Amino acid sequence: MESIWLEYVWALLILIGLEGLLSADNALVLAVIAKHLPEDQKKRAINYGILMAFIFRFGALFAISFIANVWWIQAVGAVYLLYLGLKHVIQARFGKHNENIHDDDDEKESAGKGFWPTVGKIALADLAFAIDSILAAVAIALGLPDSQFGEIGGMDGGQFAVVVLGGVAGLILIKFAASWFVKLLEKRPALETTAYAIVAWVGVKLAVITFAHKDIGVLDPHFPHSTIWTLIFYGVLVGIALLGWFAPGNKSSEKSSA
Repeated sequence: MESIWLEYVWALLILIGLEGLLSADNALVLAVIAKHLPEDQKKRAINYGILMAFIFRFGALFAISFIANVWWIQAVGAVYLLYLGLKHVIQARFGKHNENIHDDDDEKESAGKGFWPTVGKIALADLAFAIDSILAAVAIALGLPDSQFGEIGGMDGGQFAVVVLGGVAGLILIKFAASWFVKLLEKRPALETTAYAIVAWVGVKLAVITFAHKDIGVLDPHFPHSTIWTLIFYGVLVGIALLGWFAPGNKSSEKSSA
C-alpha cells in the first residue's frame, strides 16, 4: 500500500511540474497575442484570458470520466498529444528560422486587430491549453494502480483526485506562479521544448493504455500498471527532464545573462 501512495505522490508532483510549464507557456501565448494592444487594453485582455483559462479548465474536468472510459477518445487523445509534442519538438529543432518569420508575420497581422478580436484569439488559445492539460492529466492518472476510494464519475477515485488536484494546481499556477515559470523559461529556454517532449511521451503512455483497453486487447490489461512499464515510463520521463535542464542552450543563456 505504501508503494502505491508513493506512486500517486510522484505522479502528482510530475503533473504539477508539467502543469506549471504548460501554464507558463499559456501565459506567454496570452502576452504575445495581446502585446499589440495599448497598455490598459493589454491588461484587460490578459485578465480576460486568465478568467477564460479558469473556465475552460474547470469545464474540462467534467470530461474526465468520458475520456477515461471510451477507448477511441483515449486513442484520439494519444494521437493528439503525440502530434502536439512532436510538432513542437521538431519545430524547435529544425524550424527556428521559419518560426521567426511566422512570428514577424503574426506581429504585422495582429497590429491591425482590435480588442475583442484579440480576446477571441486568446479564448481559442485557452481552449487548446485546457485540452492539452486535461489529456496530459488523464494519461498520467490512468497509468496509476486502482485505489481504495471507489469510483467517481466512472473513474477510480484516487485517479480522479490526481487529475483534479493537477488541474487545480494548473489554475493556481496560471494565476500566481506563471510569471515565475516564464522567468525560468527565459533562463532555461530548452525547458519549453522539454515540456512538449514530455507531452509526447505522455501521449505514448495514453496509447499504451488504449492498446490495453478491454475492447482492444492488443496489450495485456495489466501491462499499464506493471512494474516494468512503470519503470520504463518514469525512467524515460526523468531522462527527458534532465536533458532539458542541462541542455547547452540553457548554459549559454545563463552565461549571456551573467
